[in-house]
Amino acid sequence: MDSETTPGTDFVARARTLAPEIVAATAEIEERRELTPTLVQRLVEGGFFRLLQPRSLGGAELRPVIFAQVTEALAEADASVAWCVGQNNGCAMSAAYLGEAPAREIFGPSTGILAWGPPGAPYEAQPVEGGYRISGTWRFASGSHHASWLGAHMRVEGRKAQRTMLFPKSSVRMVDIWHTVGLRGTGSDEYVVKDLFVPEHHSLSRDDPRERRETGLLYRFTSNQLYSAGFAGVALGIARAAIGDFLELPGNKTSRGAARPMRENNVVQSQLAQCEAQVRSARAFLHQVHDDAWRTVEQTGEQTAEQRMLIRLTSTWAIQQSRAAVNTLYHATGSAAVFEANPFEHRLRDIHTVAQQSQGRQLHYETCGQIMFGLTPENQF
Repeated sequence: MDSETTPGTDFVARARTLAPEIVAATAEIEERRELTPTLVQRLVEGGFFRLLQPRSLGGAELRPVIFAQVTEALAEADASVAWCVGQNNGCAMSAAYLGEAPAREIFGPSTGILAWGPPGAPYEAQPVEGGYRISGTWRFASGSHHASWLGAHMRVEGRKAQRTMLFPKSSVRMVDIWHTVGLRGTGSDEYVVKDLFVPEHHSLSRDDPRERRETGLLYRFTSNQLYSAGFAGVALGIARAAIGDFLELPGNKTSRGAARPMRENNVVQSQLAQCEAQVRSARAFLHQVHDDAWRTVEQTGEQTAEQRMLIRLTSTWAIQQSRAAVNTLYHATGSAAVFEANPFEHRLRDIHTVAQQSQGRQLHYETCGQIMFGLTPENQF
């Protein structure tokens, strides 16, 4: 597989080409609770960790809607792989807010992969000459097993604004905590930092236009918006795979106590059709909103307030509708769904873990509704 990330590269097609190898590695990914080294190398070679990096660094600067399609295609094969690609790329958007030299230092090597946990930890960076001293514990660092750099979002002592500190993974202590229901292969472990010096040039104010070095249209979208697009794609990919799994059930499969095969059951027929409508309509909504926002940025340089709200709404909607579809098909499958030999229990575990993450919170609906009413949201996103 080619490692080029030139404009026009079809990364969705690349993802589909790689899918058989991903499927073949799924059991090992699940057992290891991390991506296999061979698969990581294939993802590196395919440019999958450079999707949102600036072109000046050899990245693809993919449009958000295409990024969502890539994670969707990967998730049809394995959700943990897709989640890691989504997470590591969201982190890599920080390259647009670093100086050119540190950006090349971190992201220039083919193994220059960044991971971090979410903001909210109660730690403060201590300003010192030339940079900061930091200590703390963070978790949920998806993709940290194959990352070479980690980051931490924290307030700086004496300031209100938050900064993101970047440091080599070799400078932290990793803690194995990722024993979970789903997305086991993401290796979203904990990391502990103790009295670490971070140079000023290895810190940034994430998504702050004042520190934005790159001029590409992609960077008029926030990293959080790209996380939501990518993870919505993961959810849609899981749901699409579940529909495919359901259609591949033996044509003569009959639920216990039923007189006719499932495919001739009117209730099951209706449920299948509604799941297809749920997934297709959520996907179309996701794509339309991101296409509209991209066109507006092309024309004016900025998204509208309504588009920012809709980006949040459609991503959450896609995740929740995907979960509903997978739930329906899991139960329609009957007792066969509970066996590890069949894919349904794996899809169910993964989609519920996706929906438990911050991008899938139903609280976002309330925030979007407040914005629609012209109110000031109680919760920001």
